[in-house]
Amino acid sequence: MIQTNSLCVRFNDRAAIRYADLSFEDGQSYVLLGASGCGKSTLLNMIAGVLTPTDGTVSVNGEAINTWPQRRRDAFRIREVGYVYQDFKLIENMTVQDNIDILRLEHVDTSGKDALLDRLGILPMKKRRVRSLSGGEKQRVAIARALIKSPNIILADEPTGNLNYETGRDVMQQLIENTGKGTLIVVTHDDRLAPMFNHVLDMNAIAHFETGEGVAEHA
Repeated sequence: MIQTNSLCVRFNDRAAIRYADLSFEDGQSYVLLGASGCGKSTLLNMIAGVLTPTDGTVSVNGEAINTWPQRRRDAFRIREVGYVYQDFKLIENMTVQDNIDILRLEHVDTSGKDALLDRLGILPMKKRRVRSLSGGEKQRVAIARALIKSPNIILADEPTGNLNYETGRDVMQQLIENTGKGTLIVVTHDDRLAPMFNHVLDMNAIAHFETGEGVAEHA
């Protein structure tokens, strides 16, 4: 289970985001709805251990991961988290299959990549360099790289942002079906996809922006 408590991120002396307390249960899928800039990606990065909150805690199975050293958080993310980044974070000069096989350096078994690429509709492209792919194709490579680990936590930041609705719905279904006993948290601005998930969370009710001279002391 993932839990957040009294989370706050301060960006400067006059701006901060405070989050309502949240719980994400194993085996459940969650979608966070909201426009760009509402704090969705910031929340995902705190759950993944990429970003450290200014105040509050992010706990996974009862352990406050934000108190860990960065090296331990990085190891946790490699081992436990499949992260589909909004900007892909693929290596453009490498092939599709090499972008997945590079995870072997972190002792990840990638032997099932062909079956996964086939389900995502990009198996014929596995020997092409990423730089030659379209935005939608890159999106699916990024999803395949996240799913190949069979992670306990799947985080996806606008995973269908470069896909048309029908293809995006298919890709989202792949994410949901591959969650298994883990936890899936997706952020999107497309509320048409919300019915696919077990839980729908409105970021307007979760994230609260604070501005003004008192933010630094308050946060």
